[in-house]
Amino acid sequence: MTGRAQRVIVKRDRRLDLRLLLPVLVVWPLVAFVALLVPVVVVVLAAGAAGGGALAVLAAGRSGRSGRSGRSGRAGPWRRLLGLTLAALALALAATAGHRTLRAVGPVGELARNRTVVTVHAQLATDAREVVSGIRDEAGARPRVVVRVLATEVSARGAVSVVRTPLLVIADADWAGLEWHDEVRFTGRLGAAEPGDDVVALVSPRGPPTVTGRAGGLFAAAAAVRERFRAATDHLSADARGLVPALVIGDTSRTPPDLTQAMLDTGLSHLSAVSGSNVTLVLAAAMGLCAVLGIPRRRRPWVALGVLAAFVVLARPEPSVVRAAVMGSVGLLGLSTSRRQAGVPALAAAILGLMVWDPWLARSYGFALSSVATLGLLVFAQPWGRTFGRRLPRRLRGLGPVLAVPVAAQAVCAPIIVPLQGSVSLIAVVANLLAAPMVAPTTIVGVAVALLSTVWVAAAGWVSWGAALPAQGIAWVARRCAAVSWGAVSWDESAWGAILLALLTIVVILVAPWVWHRSRTWPLLALAVVVVTGAFVAPTSIVAWPPPGWALVVCDVGEGDGLVVANGPGHAVVIDTGTEPAVIDSCLRRLGIGVVDLVVLTHFHADHAGGLAGVLDERRVTEIRVSPVKEPLPESQRVTQLAAAAGVPVAELRAGQSWAVGRVSADVWWPGRPITEGSVPNNGSIVMTVHVDGVAILLTGDMEREAAAEVVRAARTDPGRWGSVDVLKVAHHGSSNRDDRLLDSISGRVALISVGADNDYGHPAPSVLQALGQRGFAVHRTDLEGALAVVVGADGAIGVRSG
Repeated sequence: MTGRAQRVIVKRDRRLDLRLLLPVLVVWPLVAFVALLVPVVVVVLAAGAAGGGALAVLAAGRSGRSGRSGRSGRAGPWRRLLGLTLAALALALAATAGHRTLRAVGPVGELARNRTVVTVHAQLATDAREVVSGIRDEAGARPRVVVRVLATEVSARGAVSVVRTPLLVIADADWAGLEWHDEVRFTGRLGAAEPGDDVVALVSPRGPPTVTGRAGGLFAAAAAVRERFRAATDHLSADARGLVPALVIGDTSRTPPDLTQAMLDTGLSHLSAVSGSNVTLVLAAAMGLCAVLGIPRRRRPWVALGVLAAFVVLARPEPSVVRAAVMGSVGLLGLSTSRRQAGVPALAAAILGLMVWDPWLARSYGFALSSVATLGLLVFAQPWGRTFGRRLPRRLRGLGPVLAVPVAAQAVCAPIIVPLQGSVSLIAVVANLLAAPMVAPTTIVGVAVALLSTVWVAAAGWVSWGAALPAQGIAWVARRCAAVSWGAVSWDESAWGAILLALLTIVVILVAPWVWHRSRTWPLLALAVVVVTGAFVAPTSIVAWPPPGWALVVCDVGEGDGLVVANGPGHAVVIDTGTEPAVIDSCLRRLGIGVVDLVVLTHFHADHAGGLAGVLDERRVTEIRVSPVKEPLPESQRVTQLAAAAGVPVAELRAGQSWAVGRVSADVWWPGRPITEGSVPNNGSIVMTVHVDGVAILLTGDMEREAAAEVVRAARTDPGRWGSVDVLKVAHHGSSNRDDRLLDSISGRVALISVGADNDYGHPAPSVLQALGQRGFAVHRTDLEGALAVVVGADGAIGVRSG
């Protein structure tokens, strides 16, 4: 064979066959946005895909025989690829249907829709994690604990059911400290999960759980190793004490909150979670140790498999850890020059296999980031590393691949990160480049500390200084880069914004080599690129609305109330409508609401009911509920006429009633008996606790002190029904006519005030703001911030965004 032929073969071997990503590109969106959201059609699609796949394979076989007999067989490979794609789709859809069928067994879904109080026996599927909720009590920040559990027994209404149903528990601090695979029994109120969620229901527990069992055997040993690992790092500084266990086994329990935020802001948060990069480093270290010890190559895969299994057990075999283990193995394969061509097929098989194992991964941001980052590593790390190396001084050319990895990861992950952060990080690449040399020493020495701590904690403590120094450097990089004022550019966080960024990224990747080559001979072209880039990264006023995870939006309707509660894609519950129909209509349009499942008019003053026509216009409205106090009468009659003209039924709400529509439910506290003191319409306002996405929001209309006293009395009479209120909508736009005892009965410390700018009433009253401030409420006002959105994160954390 000639040298030229050998070079051609080597060149072809370097090429990656990206056609095998086609099954992934077809299966992923269909599972995420069809199979998990519209389960009725899954079986039909699976059968059709299986039949189509069989026909494609038969056609490919005939094409292959034609090719051997002299006729063209070029279509054969593509038909085989089509057959493979349809077969993969059939498998994924069938698996999704099976998973959904198993989850639907039992009464939990129906109990959740009715917000039933149940007693649950369950096994923890994750460690209990404290999250920052933005809610405060008299002692300061009130932590919330989020944990995913697998319910095995549910008791409700005198019946006991044996189930295997995943639930998400959002609890108080008395759940802290529980660990993976602990068995617990507790009582709580169920709430409906959002369609497509990886849990069947949300649970708000009533009190602490009773622990009925602990993980045993191998997992108990792993828990002991984790505990001894923490003991070996106790003497380190706060940053190193938090980062070393985080980088090694994803244990972030001791990471300082400000460091966590700094790493999130600078794109370094992937380091402190169990990710594919962690697994890749651990496996690479194991392979290097095998080489040093002289272990034969044929035995090294078995060593790697053993190390991988031990790592998964130590880090907890949660879905995120298993996903990281798979992606890390593929990433290690991709870093191997001799096996790089196997990387893309392995990645495609891994993605499809994981979606068959757990279809809800298709809707997971973590899974998407991990998969895309691994693809970037496979496709770009080596060629970009060679390109960077050629432009570095001779002695530094070995750093080319080190520089290419974070650049590739940031380039391919940015479109997925944008919907989470609403910005494009400019500092993330710099931060990752600075931190990259310190990640491997921290991780590898940290693994040694974990192993040594099992037999000698004191010696492991001395070795931990070797991991602490680079970990401290990572913390320094995160804090310094987070303080840079130009570190991020605002970007539209909608799906269209993500698509636009993805298209721009593709264009830059394709055009950049040509621009770099031409800029050396055409200086004006280089200047034009700089100007255009500056125009794109200059601060803009793009507003992404609504924010992801919104549960309630307080529309900016001026001096009045107009609230929208999320009830699924395109659906909402509207509470009050403001004065002007056009204003509430604009708010609903921005939120993409086409169906209003329920309208609640707390009372008939025009600043709460005047905009009803804007809700009814061009939308399907199912029902209207109103206060039984029909004052002022002209406005009450106008509401009745509008509802009759639209064919929408009208009913009343009174104290003691409850209602549930979709994933939204409410307990009504007022009005009860007639109150003639003060303003009769205001004191006749509907007061209710609305429950959505595990958050309880007290909506108070325009009630004054007389009605507030009745609500306080009802809350004290029935504390179980009152429960824990997370968010308060302040009554009557912040009027001073109030009862502060109501503030003392609110568990959460987030207060929303819907009020018009420069109003003539002096709202909100300084005394109200003072009372809220003295009790630690975080106050948000529409006159200062515009529309307000209560946002619930994936971990259950509550925040408020303005728009």
